Amino acid sequence: MTVSACPACAVVPLATMTAGDVVPRIGLSLPDIHCSGCIAGVEATLAKIPGVKGSRVNLRQKRVAIDAAPHINPDVLIEKLQSAGFTALELNPEILAATQVDPEGRELLMRLAVAGFAMMNVMLISVAIWSGAGDATRGMFHWISAAIALPTIAFSGQPFFKNAAQALKGRRLAMDVPISLAILMAAAMSLFETFQGGEHAYFDAALSLTFFLLIGRYLDHRTRRAARSAASELSALEVARVMRIDGATTNTVPLSELKVGDYISVPVGMRIPIDGTLISDMADIDRSFLTGESLPVQITKNTAVAAGEINLTGPVIIRATAVGEDTTLRRMAMLIDMAEGARNHYTALADRAARIYAPLVHILAAVGFAGWFITTGDVRLSLNIAIAVLIITCPCALGLAVPAVNIAATGRLFRQHVLIKHASAMERLAEVEHVVFDKTGTLTDGHFDMDTGCLSEEEVSVLATLAKVSAHPVSRAISAALSDHLLAELTDIKELPGLGVQARWGNQIVRLGRGSWLGGGDGTALRIGNGAPQQIAIQERLRGGAIGMVQELTAQGLTHEILSGDTHAAVRDVAHVLGIEEYNAALKPEDKMKKLQDLAGNGKKVLMIGDGLNDSAALAGAYVSISPATALDASRAVSDVVILSPDLGGLLDIIKTAKAARRRILENFTVAALYNMLAIPLALAGFVTPLFAALAMSLSSIVVILNALRLR
Repeated sequence: MTVSACPACAVVPLATMTAGDVVPRIGLSLPDIHCSGCIAGVEATLAKIPGVKGSRVNLRQKRVAIDAAPHINPDVLIEKLQSAGFTALELNPEILAATQVDPEGRELLMRLAVAGFAMMNVMLISVAIWSGAGDATRGMFHWISAAIALPTIAFSGQPFFKNAAQALKGRRLAMDVPISLAILMAAAMSLFETFQGGEHAYFDAALSLTFFLLIGRYLDHRTRRAARSAASELSALEVARVMRIDGATTNTVPLSELKVGDYISVPVGMRIPIDGTLISDMADIDRSFLTGESLPVQITKNTAVAAGEINLTGPVIIRATAVGEDTTLRRMAMLIDMAEGARNHYTALADRAARIYAPLVHILAAVGFAGWFITTGDVRLSLNIAIAVLIITCPCALGLAVPAVNIAATGRLFRQHVLIKHASAMERLAEVEHVVFDKTGTLTDGHFDMDTGCLSEEEVSVLATLAKVSAHPVSRAISAALSDHLLAELTDIKELPGLGVQARWGNQIVRLGRGSWLGGGDGTALRIGNGAPQQIAIQERLRGGAIGMVQELTAQGLTHEILSGDTHAAVRDVAHVLGIEEYNAALKPEDKMKKLQDLAGNGKKVLMIGDGLNDSAALAGAYVSISPATALDASRAVSDVVILSPDLGGLLDIIKTAKAARRRILENFTVAALYNMLAIPLALAGFVTPLFAALAMSLSSIVVILNALRLR
């Protein structure tokens, strides 16, 4: 009989706060909650505690934000929750406090609202002008439009103006340079025409350009905001306070007060806050966050432990060897921060095109002005022609070429349960040559298949009962898998930390635990009475679609390999089943990062797919990266793409869609180029008025959008 189980039931706290959350005075992780009943129970328990003003449980993140009076100690809240049957662990929400406030987003939204309000009012005035208003009325309306538009442009256009100024200061031409010039020149020419009593002013066009470009800028900001710095996410995994052993007493102190050489006590289920050495005789440690090892590791006295690992056994004593910025967790956060910064050096396709396009447009406008002024001596006519050139070649089509395609492509992928998080992810996905996989939680789904065919029904009942009373993650997995089986009647049940669980079944002693304890070698074994220990064979279950996905990658000519922190045997077995010839095991996070750097140094554009904390630096440093929805928050934060479906079969669709999107982008650039080849000579020859130029510019933008929509 084969049953499935999940070894991840000893859940680790998810240590992130959503951007909209208010940072509470106290944040607790609730790793065992799973339903609305748990939410109601937690909030009801907390509401009964004097001094608690309110609480809010986040089921997805499995934690609670508590607004409590200053005198309330988190230990009191933890004790009350545990007495009510809820496991609670303290988090450090203050580390994420800086990421909870979004002044840039609020500022963009405010400028967008002002631009939209002003645009609508000026358009209403323009309708009156187009309806045939007389000279005096038309002039009055132009001045009213100017009074509305000029302050609005000065206020709402600042994001573009500031970026353009910085680009010019750095002697480069980004997209914001021609955008800013078009806005300013349209406003300036409109003001000039108003002073001269001219028939046409373009305040509404300048405001419309500002408004729609601000929409794109705000959406881009929200995308980047959703991918908050993973370095902050990792830092928040640290516990806020620790139990320091001072002689015969134990005192709770802030983590920042610990020094090298201090002794601390780490309760069961708690994340180890510092790098250190185990002083207790033995412990079971969950290293999946840092190494990706699929099963807990048993360590003995004097074994080194790292910040971020989780104690699964019972209270253990650790001597600190590294604290603060020197811990493994902090060094990993620094590594990810550096990798994120390095990846941001990627230049978007539109900006690369702007480097060629922008100077050419500016030169043509200047040539047009100079030529007509020398020929006619008419400043007004020369300015009109120069403005017409700038407007008709305004980079709206170029600016929309990439975003319009990306919106269509991301919409298509979202319907296929794929979330694109980074603005340039589609462009980079289309260029991928080599795919790197993590193993645990990526190629495998975090569950195990267990073969219990060698056991009788009575023995399976004993196994189910022993597993049910144990807190070990493997035992919990077995218990979940055997939840439909009848339980045996056991007595004298006791759990032996680091070994397993023991009980009496009738006249026999029954044990479930480490094979080495029961005389059965490595792994997990069941022993009944004086009988031989029976191994519980455990094998990782592959994620759905993994085999077909690897075969498709090979057919498409994309090379691939596995980089994992798990043991060599575990990685080898999965690689063999999937048919992946190249793999590396027992890698540390920095080893994975080094492997990716070596591949990049050899000219490879690498797609990294991973889910664990040990993958975060590699995900941040890869050319492009993907995480499954089940990944840790820190991994999802640095990834360009999140696959919401549990199946990996859609990976090829993502790459194919990205390549199709790149073709559409290049087609849009071609449309923009052909449009300019026809429009610029007409504008330079004086056959195009600024009003006609604005209409032609709008038409080119519509063509670009329609071409992008073909992706849907």
